[in-house]
Amino acid sequence: MTEFLPPEQLEELMVGYVLNDLSPEEAQRLEQLLAENPQLSIEINRLEEALGLLPYALPEVEPPPHLRSTILQAAVAQTNHRHPLRQRSSLSWYKIASGIAALLVLVLGLDNYRLRQTLKATQPVKKQFETLTYSLERTKAAEVAEAKVVVNPNNLEAELTIKNLPPLPPGKVYVLWTVLEQDAPYTTDSKGAILTEAFVVDAQGTVSQTFTVPRVYRSKELISKIAVTVEDAASPQTHKGSPILLTDL
Repeated sequence: MTEFLPPEQLEELMVGYVLNDLSPEEAQRLEQLLAENPQLSIEINRLEEALGLLPYALPEVEPPPHLRSTILQAAVAQTNHRHPLRQRSSLSWYKIASGIAALLVLVLGLDNYRLRQTLKATQPVKKQFETLTYSLERTKAAEVAEAKVVVNPNNLEAELTIKNLPPLPPGKVYVLWTVLEQDAPYTTDSKGAILTEAFVVDAQGTVSQTFTVPRVYRSKELISKIAVTVEDAASPQTHKGSPILLTDL
């Protein structure tokens, strides 16, 4: 029969077995203990199951420099403090458990980093659209006007800038229309247009404002024209006016 071991030394042997950290003498000692007390295998199985919960299945990813340095320092410290059982018998199970917990925290931190990198790699790359700039041509109704529309299809925001457009009488507004191709899969009025923005100009005939455009601007090939008309302020959607500014695309 083997000599009696205090509980903390027995715990050290079992933990060392699970972590594959036993010397040949320690391994032989544990085998003798298992032969005399088969119930110890239940505790060893429990420790192995706890260790098996670590998510080692993630693909390998190079850790960031600061995390890599921390892990290497922990590994070196563990190597420098490995001693035979007779020299570390004074260590308490609490200290061993604390060391294992600290190591597990490092491993889990690395695995979390791997998971974030994996999720980032699997996310689809969001398509980026180029800025669209439209210069509207004058008509006889606005011979000196200058108008430009700059659209950011990524956030569907646009900026309208107009100069030298005559101020309108009360009850009237200017309306910017987006005219689509005939078969475009969007809802339009009877003239194939989408009311995009209503606006007025100041006394100098200028306006500069930001507004939201329809999603069709992410499919610019579906846009036929951009036009400005004069409409009733109470019902600009009726689209009765003729274009005074127009862009042919």
